[in-house]
Amino acid sequence: MSHTKRLTLGIAAGALALGAGLGVSSMASAATAPSPSSTGSVDGSAGAAADGGQGKHGGHGRGGMQGGERAAELATKLGVEESKVTDALKAFRDANKPATPPADGTRPDRTAMESAMAKSVAGTLGIDESKVTAALEELRTEERSERAAALKTRLDTAVTDGKLTQAEADAVTKAVEQGVIGGGGR
Repeated sequence: MSHTKRLTLGIAAGALALGAGLGVSSMASAATAPSPSSTGSVDGSAGAAADGGQGKHGGHGRGGMQGGERAAELATKLGVEESKVTDALKAFRDANKPATPPADGTRPDRTAMESAMAKSVAGTLGIDESKVTAALEELRTEERSERAAALKTRLDTAVTDGKLTQAEADAVTKAVEQGVIGGGGR
């Protein structure tokens, strides 16, 4: 592979990693109120939904399960009023706000946070924790599918525009799916 192609691929991969990382971190930060496993939380941390509904991919410059839209989706899946879900997520976020930022290079245990959020929301709403966990997982799965479709569209455009070869686009897709870059694939 020529130096130019390697450089192009490296830059493209870095840009995708940054974009995907922002999406993932937003979901994760969105889930400092954790959402069960994967990458994000339902409302921008269990609290972005409560923070004024910044939209599905909005809030703090990051993508992910954020804003009132995701709280509304969770409410629909749970069969509960949106305001109750928003309040439950906000209460969890407020109760679990870290007193100090994490040390460099460390991250909170997402699985534990997500589990705690599901338990808290379920308790607040008076519903079974497994129902909340399943709803959150459905939302995460939908979010991953949306991100994968958006990535495919961007890569297809880059190939069409001659910015990447199909092989390079396929390599980026595989790297994201395998979690090598961009935090994808989980």
